[in-house]
Amino acid sequence: MNSWTFNNNYILFFFILLLTFTTCQKTPSRTDVDPEYVTAVQEWHSNRIKALTAPDSWLSLAGLFWLKQGENRFGSHRSNDFVFPNDKAPEFMGLFFLEDDRVRVKINKGVNVTAKDTPVTEMPLQSDETGDPPILSWGTLSWYIIKRGDKYGVRLRDSEHPRLKEFKGIKTYPIDPEWRVTARFEPYDPPRQINVPNVLGTISEEPSPGALVFDIKGKTYRLDPVAEPGAKRYFIIFADETSGRETYDAGRFLYIDAPGEDGTTIIDFNKAYNPPCAFSPFATCPLPPSQNRLAVKITAGEKNYESGH
Repeated sequence: MNSWTFNNNYILFFFILLLTFTTCQKTPSRTDVDPEYVTAVQEWHSNRIKALTAPDSWLSLAGLFWLKQGENRFGSHRSNDFVFPNDKAPEFMGLFFLEDDRVRVKINKGVNVTAKDTPVTEMPLQSDETGDPPILSWGTLSWYIIKRGDKYGVRLRDSEHPRLKEFKGIKTYPIDPEWRVTARFEPYDPPRQINVPNVLGTISEEPSPGALVFDIKGKTYRLDPVAEPGAKRYFIIFADETSGRETYDAGRFLYIDAPGEDGTTIIDFNKAYNPPCAFSPFATCPLPPSQNRLAVKITAGEKNYESGH
């Protein structure tokens, strides 16, 4: 073997050794991850997918109609104020009446609309503010009254909506326990009302009991959760530097346990999830308050839904 061949073989061997070492450095083994923790997050995500594919999930939304004062005709005919799917509903189903802040419905004769399996001719309708609004049904369609600010609307669902069949799941980041961070709770005394914008272009005031303060890679961040006094669970609406790129542009949601006696709680970003607006144009999602827009990439939880809105 001449010196030229020896040198080239030595260089090739060194290159392969360097490439192997570099590759190992880029893809470190995560054998240290607690398998029980991974299983718990996987089960949480599996339950979320089950909820999303239920007949009354966000994927089933088929319409959102805002009531005007007085009469509002509905049915599948195009002349109605609210046009229901023409292959799912009669042409003329009845009337909604909005009288100041009261809503009632009157169903046309021969149209078998029901509420809890009982035929409806005329009845008052409470909104979702009550927590249990009456749900009217016809075939695969169901609808009820929602209230957003001072506006009343009819939310329509279809238990056989094409989106339910087209749903292919949601991609997620790899489960990483480093995104399960301990947060220090700094209570607001008294609790504050924070401004929470929404996709309707309005702003609502929501109660926030205090700030959640935590560190990521040596930097400190804060989030204002939403929760009523004494709540056992806190709701977080946040955005980060993945928003609009790898994750939904309007931010993501997250629930956490209220702080314990030591004044701390856990924020598990592996359970960050897409808001309903990612799945339907008929949702009325809150958006992250300005203080909940984090200057860091949260590479955990759900990614953007590929067929999203």
